[in-house]
Amino acid sequence: MRILKISDVYFPRVNGVSTSIRTFGHELLRQGHEVTLIAPEYPQPFDDDLEILRVPSRYLYLDPEDRLMRPRVVRRLLPELRGRGFDIVHVHTPFAAHYAGLWLGDALGVPVVESYHTYFEEYLDKYLTWLPRGALRYVARRFSRGQCGAVDALVVPTQPMLDVLRGYGISTHAEVIPTGLPAGAFVRGDGAAFRRRHGIAAERPVMLYVGRVAHEKNLDFLLRVAEHVRKSVSNVLLVIAGEGPAVRHLRRLIEALGLQTHVQFVGYLTRDKELPDCYAAGDVFVFASRTETQGLVLLEAMQAGTPVVTTAVMGTAEVMADRRGGLVVEEDVAAFAGAVERLLNDAALRRELAAHAVDKAAQWSAPATTARLLALYRECVVSHAARSDAATEPG
Repeated sequence: MRILKISDVYFPRVNGVSTSIRTFGHELLRQGHEVTLIAPEYPQPFDDDLEILRVPSRYLYLDPEDRLMRPRVVRRLLPELRGRGFDIVHVHTPFAAHYAGLWLGDALGVPVVESYHTYFEEYLDKYLTWLPRGALRYVARRFSRGQCGAVDALVVPTQPMLDVLRGYGISTHAEVIPTGLPAGAFVRGDGAAFRRRHGIAAERPVMLYVGRVAHEKNLDFLLRVAEHVRKSVSNVLLVIAGEGPAVRHLRRLIEALGLQTHVQFVGYLTRDKELPDCYAAGDVFVFASRTETQGLVLLEAMQAGTPVVTTAVMGTAEVMADRRGGLVVEEDVAAFAGAVERLLNDAALRRELAAHAVDKAAQWSAPATTARLLALYRECVVSHAARSDAATEPG
């Protein structure tokens, strides 16, 4: 198949959407399909095996890491795209890319599929703090209904997220297709080397968080957990791998809690070497976000053999439904800290959960999830062709 993808974000912008696009895109290429991605141009270059058509973009006020594509430039690509014989358009984000993707699908005469990556109902109030939360939820639901109703099919990473969309009244055909893990991507990390690079003692207990340093990730809670854990594990260190708009706020909270020597930011890490090493350096992976549509980082940590402690809300609830590979606790500082302390103090339990984690991660393979995505693509192409034929038949 020839697949045209379009997204408001992609690497070098690091987040789950970029990771999902790249994982599926590379697996589609490996299976012999053609993939072209339309994405914003960033100040920093990024090399990739995918064919990427970079569109000039401008700064986005609400989130300095993001860029907004110029829609008129996307439309200028149409003459080049017409002759490529694309079978389907896959939209990955709900901003400029959504509307440009719908326009391209119509202009090219192909179906449009959209991935619902972000739980906006639990997201907007973290950034538009001056507006009433109830009003923002209403806007998010109405926005989602309008956008999801305009496409041929939806890709949703977990059943809990699809349940939310059905609760909104969205009836568009949808398939639950999580982002898979490339085989062996995080299994050969050198945790000792990571610790040496970042000045972390070999024997120091490490709680690890990987992801955007953003307000919706509930990192305030993890800092309070670290404050509680240090009372019994005096040299514990919380390593935060990532960047984002909440860094300044978190640094202030770290100082207020007296955690200056117990928290270390290491920034964004390259996925091919630095991130596997980081996962391998952690004794326990901690995660308490309430807004995840999947929680791919849990699976990455598990593939590396790092057991997790999580509140398992939304998408992460599906990942942890079998309770293998980690401990699931409620969002309570003392309870969460107790689970972390239990793992840090019990090497045998860590080894047991690590073995389960590796086994579990193997079940979320990129080839398997990509096969399901291709099946949806083909179904949409057939349905779209049937509708087009029906529309052109004489009345």
